[in-house]
Amino acid sequence: MSRLNPAVPAEEYLADSTVLFYLSDAVTQLLEHREEYTQFGVTRFFSEYFSSVKNSNHVLFREFNYIRATPHNRASFIRVFWRCYRQIGKSGDLLSMLEFRSLLQLLCPDFPVETVQSAFRIVLMDDAIDCLLSFSDFLYAFQLQFYYQEFLDSVLVIYQDLLAGKSPNTVIVPTSTSIEQLPSVAAEENDKEENQQDGVEPSTLAECIDALCDRFKHSHPSRSCMREILEQTDKVSYYSFLMSLSKDESINQTVGALPSKAELLIDPEMDQELDKLIAQISVSPSSNSSGSAVGGLKEVQRKASPRRNIHHRRRMEVESDGSTEETDSSEN
Repeated sequence: MSRLNPAVPAEEYLADSTVLFYLSDAVTQLLEHREEYTQFGVTRFFSEYFSSVKNSNHVLFREFNYIRATPHNRASFIRVFWRCYRQIGKSGDLLSMLEFRSLLQLLCPDFPVETVQSAFRIVLMDDAIDCLLSFSDFLYAFQLQFYYQEFLDSVLVIYQDLLAGKSPNTVIVPTSTSIEQLPSVAAEENDKEENQQDGVEPSTLAECIDALCDRFKHSHPSRSCMREILEQTDKVSYYSFLMSLSKDESINQTVGALPSKAELLIDPEMDQELDKLIAQISVSPSSNSSGSAVGGLKEVQRKASPRRNIHHRRRMEVESDGSTEETDSSEN
């Protein structure tokens, strides 16, 4: 139903949308930094804030609870991560789990390591998270894990119950308490899966996932996409299912943050920004090495306030420079 349909009550629209969330955050930022923002005018502040939300530039340097608060925030953060570090993919560098986490923490200081570990496990399909991954392999696995985290946690509980031989009718959506217990349960099931590497029946898992979607309140991949993947195999494991999902183009289209894998490293606009940056560095008398450029960028990022993310000039500086810095630092 269209949001502009007069038949939709205002209360219902506000309840189903995230308008109040962004309005509350905008007011909070205005009150916390009123001495800085009131000189530009309250109207201009709100205009710039909601323009940044619309353009997906509002998540830079924000806390983790903020960037994961709405589907739009999650998709925006995935896009910002791609644009900032696309050069790493072009250079062909392979990075470790901790290096990818460091890149994420430059954009979100309190980004948790658990989400990065989960993305690594999707690609590696085991606990060998000390291996190195390419930027593109990590990026699509990270997109799936970060955007659909609550749904994947629930599917993991279902999968573990099926491995344990429990009736599908007893499968429930996990509470926060049950999710906290997943690591120990997962360790036991990993040992069991070594002796039962075929996984579970895809048709049974598909039925349970379909029932989960009926009552799930968070975002989840399309049912047709998941059903199609599960129909292509006789047995399926949890991580092989997630690996297939991360590679499915329909996930990209639904999230709307990343291009197809064939176009992942193509970004003419960003290339122009990077060329300008390189030209500035090359003519600067104080920039005799890439190290000086990296040091300068780190100084800019260190001074940037997590709350001051609505100013277009500062944001574009960081987004343009971010790819150069981390390409260099990843070689250390």
